Amino acid sequence: MKVLPALSVCLLACTVRGFDADDFLERLDSTLTLSAFHDVLRARLSGTVDLEAYHFQQPAPGLIDSKIDNLFNPRLTLFLDAQAGPQIYFFAQSRLDRGFDPSARGAQVRLDEYALRFTPWDDRRFNLQIGKFATVVGNWVKRHLSWENPFINAPLVYENITPISDKAAPASPLDFVREFEPADKYQFNPVIWGPSYASGISISGRLDKFDYAAEMKNSALSSRPESWSLTEVGFDHPTFSGRLGFRPNEAWSFGVSASDGAYFRAEAESTLPRGRDIGDYRELVLGQDISFAWHHLQFWAEFYEARFEVPRVGNAGTFAYYLEAKYKFTPQLFGALRWNEQLFGDVPDGAGGHISWGRDLGRIDAALGYRFTPHTQLKLQYSFQQETTGQKDDNHLVAAQFTIRF
Repeated sequence: MKVLPALSVCLLACTVRGFDADDFLERLDSTLTLSAFHDVLRARLSGTVDLEAYHFQQPAPGLIDSKIDNLFNPRLTLFLDAQAGPQIYFFAQSRLDRGFDPSARGAQVRLDEYALRFTPWDDRRFNLQIGKFATVVGNWVKRHLSWENPFINAPLVYENITPISDKAAPASPLDFVREFEPADKYQFNPVIWGPSYASGISISGRLDKFDYAAEMKNSALSSRPESWSLTEVGFDHPTFSGRLGFRPNEAWSFGVSASDGAYFRAEAESTLPRGRDIGDYRELVLGQDISFAWHHLQFWAEFYEARFEVPRVGNAGTFAYYLEAKYKFTPQLFGALRWNEQLFGDVPDGAGGHISWGRDLGRIDAALGYRFTPHTQLKLQYSFQQETTGQKDDNHLVAAQFTIRF
């Protein structure tokens, strides 16, 4: 599929405004909202339709899974929110698309999130949540859905594949630092895989200017989507994560996060050194985040230091960060700019020396968005990524996303 026709589909979809679709979506919203017992029980079904078009160079960047340079990626997301009084809240998210990450595969249906939350006090000082839900780490996850995210993709640290594999341990240091083929990149993992919808339990709350959150999940932050379900990975090796935030005023917010958990899947056990098991090799992540809002300007930043304990190699460390800004030119038009970078440390090469275990790279993302109505939005994005070590390859990505929210 050519990229220009794909972009045209998104642009033509904008004419939905001319057919008075906004009134229809307002009526649909009322129809999908139910209440009973004088509003003690409330439920609302909502969703988004995303039409995405990508044009990029091979190998496909990030978590995009495609052997062709042009990709059309439609997605239907449904949200269920239910409230029973002020204390009980349930939410779920289901998707119909071509895979959790953009891909050229066939259609599939998934239940990405479902959780029950208990809030015993009105001031929200304590919440208890159990189910399958996004991680509490960092500040990007809170705005990762298509309507809130000013970009089409995620920051680099959430989607850049590293030589870490959760399916098999390296046979030697040389095997670990080898140049892995882009064709099999889905055998490997990033530091954090998107919003990390792993299963588990969490507590959270806010006390004056401080907020806190802690979780116990069944999989590490780097785990792939197939590992997030309890039917796939149990709690034999839980991951513990948390975040402490400080908001001195309405403009600023600061946070620190930490996570520690075993990152190998069960099938990797046979590849580990004799006498060792999955729990002996862990992913440790430390993060810092900042956000700022003033008039039409919003700013976010995250910094992550990660260390993987790798069999037959030792500790493999990496540092990644991004700086992101969004500016509203008008109530409908906004622009966004993001700088990303990831740097890799050295590990033994098996011959008495040391070598970098990954390719350092930087990426700049620029996006322009326009909200035609409270229910329709178009985003255009250009990204340039360049490796600063290794082969120093670069990659250009052009993308468009049209979203209908109901």
